[in-house]
Amino acid sequence: MQHLTKILVFCLLAAMPAAAEEISLKDGTKIVGHMTAISADKIEVETSYGKVQLKRSDILTIGFPENGPTATSSDAADASDTDAAKIATPKIDESLNGVQYVNRTAQFTLTVPPDWVLSPDLRHTPDALAALSSRDKMRYLAVIREDYPGSTESYKEIMLFATRKGLGNFEELAQSSVTIDGRPSLLVYYRGTLAQSNNLPVEFVSALIPVGKTYTKITVWCIEPLFHDMQPTFEKILSSYHSTAGQATASSAKQ
Repeated sequence: MQHLTKILVFCLLAAMPAAAEEISLKDGTKIVGHMTAISADKIEVETSYGKVQLKRSDILTIGFPENGPTATSSDAADASDTDAAKIATPKIDESLNGVQYVNRTAQFTLTVPPDWVLSPDLRHTPDALAALSSRDKMRYLAVIREDYPGSTESYKEIMLFATRKGLGNFEELAQSSVTIDGRPSLLVYYRGTLAQSNNLPVEFVSALIPVGKTYTKITVWCIEPLFHDMQPTFEKILSSYHSTAGQATASSAKQ
């Protein structure tokens, strides 16, 4: 399950690195600094000239031009593993038209909010099938698929054990049984802090969807102060998952 940790950690590093953030406002202004506080409508940024508060509605994008924390020897080994994983990561045939995401390689679809975009740079392992984010890089989604012979509950426990390694102050919050794409599935809610980003709190929900001995795991996340507002949207995204494998088989049979 090591790759579970890697995809989570590297997605988080890409989402909220320790280096300075570059924030572009709708009026053309650019501000460079570190986010120190976030609420539903404002973001506080520490700059070289002091702290400033920005309205989220005024923000166009948040970028990370100086991404790259100092590497230790163990980090270097992990980076080497990651480079190998990138080489082994297959090309994904995917598209996003409006709100409809289609993954022809893994044969599934998702419905996402209209401001979301493809983020293929977040895919770091061969099991990573998709990665998307909001245009402002504040909300994220990742999909992986892997073989596992056990129950959904045991898969959840192994997944959380691996995830715990990449987060500080880890806490499992809740779980609920749901039906996704006609299959009994599990939603798992959890949170933790990112040491690489001044211990910013992040909250997640993962959908675990079993098909035989294969699990599809879809994880969506954002900074914790925004999660409450985003939760209905996140749950709607997860419930929109639909496998098109049967349609492909039927189409092939007709030919």
